[in-house]
Amino acid sequence: MDLEILGIASDSDNNKNIKNHTHYSKLKNSLCGDEVQIKLIIKKNKIIDFGYQGNSCIYCQASASILSKASINNRKDKIKKLCEDAKNFFEGNFDIFKKKNLSFNKLFKKKNFSRKECILLPFNALKKIVSN
Repeated sequence: MDLEILGIASDSDNNKNIKNHTHYSKLKNSLCGDEVQIKLIIKKNKIIDFGYQGNSCIYCQASASILSKASINNRKDKIKKLCEDAKNFFEGNFDIFKKKNLSFNKLFKKKNFSRKECILLPFNALKKIVSN
């Protein structure tokens, strides 16, 4: 087990239910059964609050944790681009996160390629929201 990933996943400040959410998305990984749900409060195209919950592996939890922190106080269009960057990483653009937040670099590594679906699940759920 990668202790860095475990440390990221244990930062669960935003692992919460937002009852007065304005946007919601839920996805399930058909390969492994991971589930993630994301609830947001968005005002004037800006993400004000982000809550995630689910039954998922440590890689999915770490991904949701990093994504939640990166999303709060950012505009929907910026987060949509971030979600596209995550997908592009696993399509071979390995340099895409080098200039971004260091915590993304801990998760987006070639050695985690086999966990692609787990890592992308929260990004895909969030992209459903911010693409509208």
